[in-house]
Amino acid sequence: MSAWKDPFNADHRLGACSCGEHHSQAEHDAATVAPAASADLAADADTEAMTRRTLESAVMRAIFPDDNQRRKFLRAVGSGTALAAVSSLFPFGALEAMAQEKGPLEKKDLKIGFIPITCSSPIVMADPLGFYKAQGLNVQVVKTASWALIRDKVMNKEYDASHMLAPMPLAISLGVGSNPQPINVATIQNTNGQAITLSVRHKDKRDPKMWKGFKFAVPFDYSMHNFLLRYYVAEHGLDPDKDIQIRVVPPPEMVANLRAGNIDGFLGPDPFNQRAVFEEVGFIHILSKEIWDGHPCCAFGVPAEFVKQNPNTFAALYRSVLTASKMARDPKNRPIMAEVLSPAAYLNQPKTVLEQVLTGRFADGLGQVQNVPDRADFDPVPWYSMSVWILTQMKRWGYIKGDVQYKDVAERVFLLTDAKKRMAEVGLTPPKENYKKFKVLGKEFDPMKPEAYVESFAIKRS
Repeated sequence: MSAWKDPFNADHRLGACSCGEHHSQAEHDAATVAPAASADLAADADTEAMTRRTLESAVMRAIFPDDNQRRKFLRAVGSGTALAAVSSLFPFGALEAMAQEKGPLEKKDLKIGFIPITCSSPIVMADPLGFYKAQGLNVQVVKTASWALIRDKVMNKEYDASHMLAPMPLAISLGVGSNPQPINVATIQNTNGQAITLSVRHKDKRDPKMWKGFKFAVPFDYSMHNFLLRYYVAEHGLDPDKDIQIRVVPPPEMVANLRAGNIDGFLGPDPFNQRAVFEEVGFIHILSKEIWDGHPCCAFGVPAEFVKQNPNTFAALYRSVLTASKMARDPKNRPIMAEVLSPAAYLNQPKTVLEQVLTGRFADGLGQVQNVPDRADFDPVPWYSMSVWILTQMKRWGYIKGDVQYKDVAERVFLLTDAKKRMAEVGLTPPKENYKKFKVLGKEFDPMKPEAYVESFAIKRS
């Protein structure tokens, strides 16, 4: 049975391979596309119908990994009701229109790296939900062990684009921690979505002034986690380079290190803060949104060379990821996201852990159930002011020295103009301005005065 069979027909089976002879449906389709297309789409064998059917099948597979559940659901509610319900969540018509408007793709087969954390959601979801395929792309999303490996694979052109920490494209473009190579931020993958998690043995040490000698983990030197942890402890009178230890630990290893007593806490990405609570080895001290509400965490990083050489492919990638971001921003889609993201191929987490993170209703490890709907959000706007703030902290802590051309670097690396255009194409409302002010622990940041901001801190290396 071909992938082009009606996924809203309870008598049709959908699975890894519908005939049982191939390892995947993609392999099956490659071997049988010609006879399948003629047999299954005799009445409507045109590109639009095939695109629609591919999208619908991908979405139904993602919602119902167990095909028996899909068929049971369809028999219970009927195909018309099911189609209407799913269509209310997924913009099939808009996706088809975008696919028809695209220019000829310079490159269709792409590899995109990701770290298995909730910040990667838009990049990852665009795969099982068919958003890449809707744009004519054949994308392999590759789970990767560490941020250093992500950086190296992008720089070596093993990955065409990648999930990155928001500061990474700035550091790589400036040659900080690596050889310089221009990398662009196409979108912010998520906002908020981090926390400071402490070991359960420190429940009596909620005051950061009591943390002298503590060992903390962050996922990478050039991460919002590192810069927000430094900012937080410094505001409480601790020097992050003298009074505590900060070490780099890959996110999937943070909970195990907390359990083993190798670290006292971490400022890490979700879902590992919630996983520490789930495993009863840690508690959530503070959500990162309480430090800076709306802060960036991760980004969609693309080498500048790729953008120049493959403009149509880049536009198609942009639309795919932004479509996933649009879906992710809607609270009613969060339970579906948990279902899609939980399998081993993606985040490999218990669905209940992901649901707590994505819905914002979660146990904090201190005996309370919190309700913070925007604990994690997926606003894709790559504000220039976000970039400038990151650069101020890189300057503050000695990662970059000398004069910094804040505005020039921000507007060269963060593709806000492109993002506005592509956001409008997928039905998102782009911002009118390019810079905005915000507060970090109550202190306002003016992106037009970055040097004054750096000099305003009592604890700094610069």
